[in-house]
Amino acid sequence: MLGSILMIMLFGFITGSLARLAVPGPDPMPVWLTVAIGLAGSAAGGGLAIAIWGKGTQGIGIFSFIGAVLLVLAYRRFVQKRASFGPEALKFPDRGVGIERFRVRRQQLEDMARRARFEQASAESESNLQKLRDLHEAGILTDEEFEEKKARLEASSGFPG
Repeated sequence: MLGSILMIMLFGFITGSLARLAVPGPDPMPVWLTVAIGLAGSAAGGGLAIAIWGKGTQGIGIFSFIGAVLLVLAYRRFVQKRASFGPEALKFPDRGVGIERFRVRRQQLEDMARRARFEQASAESESNLQKLRDLHEAGILTDEEFEEKKARLEASSGFPG
């Protein structure tokens, strides 16, 4: 019984995922919604195929997929309130299930990337400053040359020394 439920959920996830891929543009949504779209689309499309051709028909699979695609289109139109095709479809949605959570995660990733770039640039700046100090201590750079190059390095890196 549990195995059957898991297989049905997996089928719903696959169908919902394929339906999302069939419609151009981003569709950020939680996994449970993808499964729900896949299952509901399969039930509606499969039911329609059975109503038209009877139980033994081969058209159930394609009608299930079409039903899920139609649900993705309806979700975009009525929940996200955006176009399903054309240039507007390629823009990131402003509303929908899970959009705010996605934005928070994206902001966290951008902050982490910004911190990593800062740390890398800071380490590179410190390394270059150490090289200048070594040249100055070795007598290759005069005091004036050292101070000038140090000021230029600090100005170009954007970090105080």
